[in-house]
Amino acid sequence: MKNLLRKILGDRGERTAVRFLKSQGFRILDRGHRNVGGEIDIVALDGPQIVFVEVKTRSGSEMGKPFEAVDLRKQQKLTRAALVWLKENRRLSQSARFDVISIEWPDESSTPTIMHFRHAFEATGNDGFFG
Repeated sequence: MKNLLRKILGDRGERTAVRFLKSQGFRILDRGHRNVGGEIDIVALDGPQIVFVEVKTRSGSEMGKPFEAVDLRKQQKLTRAALVWLKENRRLSQSARFDVISIEWPDESSTPTIMHFRHAFEATGNDGFFG
């Protein structure tokens, strides 16, 4: 039951992040993309730049802020998944960056707190990713 509630909150957070990004002028290219490198929550365009967005949603900060969960290991997974996405979509020559959207949503009736970290981290790992 706990995992189901976590999934529901995560899905709601991703939908909220998409609306937020669109309101900021981003164009959504892909959502919930899975490939051999991993999963990418949102792929968007910010002007000419590809943006790989990791969305973290929590109902509280007892276990830390949502963005704190994007540690080095997660960054390496996102880098691998992004490289595969760029190759699959023939966009290796296009500039890319990694953003994190952190959402705290205490309960359904409250307004979530959204924090958008642009250029949250650089590509990491030994995968030959240069953006």
